[in-house]
Amino acid sequence: MMALSSYFVTPSPRHSSEMDSWVLKAMERWPNVPALFGWLGLDHRGRWLIQGEAITHPRIVETINRNYAHDEFGRWYFQNGPQRGYIELEYAPYVLRRDSEGFVTHSGLRVERPTQAILDEVGTLSLCTEHGLGEVYGGDLDWVLDRLSVHDAALNEEDVAELLDLPSHSDTDAILALGHERLPVVRVNAGELPETFGFERHPQPREGEKFATRAPD
Repeated sequence: MMALSSYFVTPSPRHSSEMDSWVLKAMERWPNVPALFGWLGLDHRGRWLIQGEAITHPRIVETINRNYAHDEFGRWYFQNGPQRGYIELEYAPYVLRRDSEGFVTHSGLRVERPTQAILDEVGTLSLCTEHGLGEVYGGDLDWVLDRLSVHDAALNEEDVAELLDLPSHSDTDAILALGHERLPVVRVNAGELPETFGFERHPQPREGEKFATRAPD
């Protein structure tokens, strides 16, 4: 079994100085606003959701992108002024899309140091990055799968099927070629990703935490 921890480095909580200045001022002025749970989400397409509906206003999307972070418990959130809104993750903390220079997260962060590829039981592929675990967007999956090989030989459908049938946390002989990077591929079931990579798909209040049941008007 491959030691996942040797390839994946849990990203540190984002430093507050990277957030918008108005957010920092609001946090200083109202430091103990109860956090909001169950309202916000991130889907497989990299869309921000509010109560299950996609947020489409560009300025709102950009604001969430700039103020998206995680705490020490692996709960990802949007810092909305003084209030922290925790994010329900459909799969992983990031969705990755390909462009002419490589991969970028749904929130606009360039992926520069991928270390490992993770394949789940149904063929969804994720990358371990310096920002956190990112699911490869479905529209880019065929492009990525075409770059999988075993002992320098391209994978056929039978090879892929054998990979998917491996037990979770199995080492594989497969390699994902991304530019100059050659990433080892590990099979991990989708349901085990949160515990393996230190994030929560469905964040909940911890004991003693104040929390809100609805967004402010």
